[in-house]
Amino acid sequence: MILGLAGWSGSGKTTLIKNLLPKLKKINISVSTIKHAHEGFDIDKPGKDSFIHREAGAKEVLISSSKRFALMANYTKKESSLTELIAKLTPVDLVLVEGWKKENIKKIEVYRKEVNKPLLALNDKNIIAIATNDKNININNVILLDINNYDSIAMFIKKLIKEEKIK
Repeated sequence: MILGLAGWSGSGKTTLIKNLLPKLKKINISVSTIKHAHEGFDIDKPGKDSFIHREAGAKEVLISSSKRFALMANYTKKESSLTELIAKLTPVDLVLVEGWKKENIKKIEVYRKEVNKPLLALNDKNIIAIATNDKNININNVILLDINNYDSIAMFIKKLIKEEKIK
């Protein structure tokens, strides 16, 4: 299942993911995440061999150790679509997507009133729930989740996964 976490900068998307991952693991849900970043991000460091390989013209650089690997590639034309990026992942029960708030996928909106931005759910039919600290929100067919109750959010996601498998 693919589930987006959408919200304005500063709303707590990354904090929610960080606290949800152990809860989901505890209830036997395997998870991968995809995070959309700003254009100039880099995970490589100048002076490192992999950086030198890439700067010298390698189309892709895969760096590997006994614990992990990373594949770095520069786009030559346009950014890959979310679907293309998900296809690169090993299959899991759940792919949590942070960013891509305009993507046509089911989403939980992460909303904090103090960020002073409008609710995305008012204009996005893909938002099925709002994780928030504001108990005064009422939008038809959108479930309110307590942003600080990670166990209940994890159980909500488990139910979504189960419902999707039935379809």
